[in-house]
Amino acid sequence: MAVTTQDRSELVNELLERIAQTVGENAKASTIFGDAVERAGVTVVPVAKARFGFGGGGGSGTREEGEGQGRGGGGGMAVSPIGFIELRDNSADFKRISTPRDLLALVAAASLALLAIRRLFD
Repeated sequence: MAVTTQDRSELVNELLERIAQTVGENAKASTIFGDAVERAGVTVVPVAKARFGFGGGGGSGTREEGEGQGRGGGGGMAVSPIGFIELRDNSADFKRISTPRDLLALVAAASLALLAIRRLFD
């Protein structure tokens, strides 16, 4: 049974769609950090940043020495916490989780701003 290039292309597209759907369904805060928690009238809902990517390859054809082929694929997902929503007494407050990386970004931005201001006055 010979598989045509069209059939291969359709199989690859179907596979990529299934992978994207599965990853998309699982790329949420509760997958990593759990569901919302309620204690003493306060509900805490985790908030996260989810990033994912994947790719694939293929190949076919002939070479002078013989037939050529190729296949490949991969993917990954990263979910990181950015804060939580605190629900109490009909109000909601977002609380950001600060990290050393956030402080580093702030220092870098302030340094660049200071350098720009100094150049204006030189």
